Amino acid sequence: MLRRRLSDTSAKIGVGPNRAAVATSMLRKYGAQIGVAILDDGMQHLSLLRDVDIVMINALNPWGNKHLIPRGPMREPLTALTRAHILLIHHANLVSQPQLKTILSTVHDNGATCPVFFSKLVPSHIFQVNQPMHRLPLHVLHGIIMLCVSAIGCPDAFIHSVQEVFPPFLFLSLCLQTFVLVLPILKYGTMVVVRL
Repeated sequence: MLRRRLSDTSAKIGVGPNRAAVATSMLRKYGAQIGVAILDDGMQHLSLLRDVDIVMINALNPWGNKHLIPRGPMREPLTALTRAHILLIHHANLVSQPQLKTILSTVHDNGATCPVFFSKLVPSHIFQVNQPMHRLPLHVLHGIIMLCVSAIGCPDAFIHSVQEVFPPFLFLSLCLQTFVLVLPILKYGTMVVVRL
């Protein structure tokens, strides 16, 4: 979906588990057209040369259960925050000021001294899956009941954003077992996806 949404821009998207190989391939293919490479979850790949490490922290669940993969969601211990050049605390609007202070305290207690920024999701428009380049204003959904479908790992922020902006809705969080069962139901109707 990201590739389709960015098709009218100069962005190039490479996908693969070996970030170095994908980046090398993209640089060979597009050369000077690429001025910046952004690697999702690239910080833990210490062999990669980089100019900036940006760490994004989900304010709703900043440290998971505080365990590393496979026992938890963290890829590195909190002490790795000392290598970050920028910290971005996302969904900052969805937690209290004391919770933000606790996150900042944990960051500083683990030696991070870099600048910290805060961000939030703000829905801008919607689009139909079969017409992703055609933007519709948010108000077209007022007065209707909608089904929100999420297949993301931590849907809390999505749910909260929908609750703030839209009318009553039904919410379905998909796991791999239910995804196959739901698809045939959805393909016969017009599915509206909220772009956050």
